[in-house]
Amino acid sequence: MPRKSTKPKAKPLHSDPRPLVEQSITEDHKTKRMIRSVTVNQAESPLSWLHARGHITNMQFIAGEKLRREYEDAALGPRITMHWGETPNRKQRRAAPALYQCSERALRAKDRFDEAIEVLGKDLSDIAWRIICAGEAMPAAERGMGWPARSGKLVLRIALDRLAEYYQLPDRYPGL
Repeated sequence: MPRKSTKPKAKPLHSDPRPLVEQSITEDHKTKRMIRSVTVNQAESPLSWLHARGHITNMQFIAGEKLRREYEDAALGPRITMHWGETPNRKQRRAAPALYQCSERALRAKDRFDEAIEVLGKDLSDIAWRIICAGEAMPAAERGMGWPARSGKLVLRIALDRLAEYYQLPDRYPGL
């Protein structure tokens, strides 16, 4: 019977609460083994990923975050749970509510979101919505729109500049 070690286990230098995953960048198709890999934070948005690596400026990042906040405040994303707002009593017929009641805050956020998307125009709004609001990765967004690889980043930068202009952000934004 092997002896158990009496040495205390080494504690990690820090605890990292981020959901980190090792993903393959390239793999050998014959052996199906990873040749190169990268650690990915699954909680990080594509926009913050681009910002952390210096692909977009502070001003562009803040403009994108403002649009994402409007999208979330307007509750435009898909619902993943049941709406428990009004439950019918026994004497009522079961049917959809006559009027969908949104909060005034959500309605104002939707108006601001719609206006920002209109300012972007149909050419820039698609890439902005896919990356900022839907959280698609850049390669997936480029494939979805039928664009060549590495073209989405340039178009997204143009969209973010237009958003920054719409939100009247200063040209030089202090570090984050």
